[in-house]
Amino acid sequence: MSKKQMGLIPTTIADELLVSKIYQFRGQKIMLDSDLAELYGVETKRLNEQIRRNSTRFPEDFMFTLNKDEVIILRSQIATSSWGGRRNAPNVFTEHGVLMLSSVLNSEQAIQVNIQIMRIFSKIRQFIADNTQMQLEISEIKHTVV
Repeated sequence: MSKKQMGLIPTTIADELLVSKIYQFRGQKIMLDSDLAELYGVETKRLNEQIRRNSTRFPEDFMFTLNKDEVIILRSQIATSSWGGRRNAPNVFTEHGVLMLSSVLNSEQAIQVNIQIMRIFSKIRQFIADNTQMQLEISEIKHTVV
């Protein structure tokens, strides 16, 4: 019996849950190290150990650490009074950073979750593109009517 059949690896995670774990900082859509660790079924500490061991795979446009002001903003977005007791600011991953994580976290669960996250990022990009196109079309109609 495989791990998936035994229920150890989730078959899918609700898209809404994944979307709720995507934030925007520094003009980029990002995901928190703690959220990714939870989704991958590993401890945040272990995820960050792998990042340190493979630091050349995570340049600034793939992963960065939030500064103090950004941590305050994040806490207000999450709206919790107690935020996990973290001592350090979280590492956050852009879409490319999440994709790179699949090369350092090689569990079946991490691979499946990564595929699903990549699909969500793709859907978000498509939604933004469609919305932009619709706004352009509305603008053209307004100019034609006026």
